Amino acid sequence: MHTVNLREQALAVAQQLGYRIRQEWMDGNGGGQCEFAGRKWIFVDLAASASEQLEQIAEALRADPAIQTLTLSPPLRKLFTTRRSA
Repeated sequence: MHTVNLREQALAVAQQLGYRIRQEWMDGNGGGQCEFAGRKWIFVDLAASASEQLEQIAEALRADPAIQTLTLSPPLRKLFTTRRSA
């Protein structure tokens, strides 16, 4: 599956789990997730490559126990259960 397609699917999963998505230019300084005002957010750094953006989204969702309640495609399931090596 292409990275961009997988990225879009991961964003759809995030929205399904109640995350709001902000795609911002952060000069490559990263993105990630946070919670404020009672809402869950994922910030995606548009300066990052598609694969880096996908990893930002995946890292946020790996930490959310609700991800285990969803029926996911095999590529998404693998993405959300496999941590990238540092």
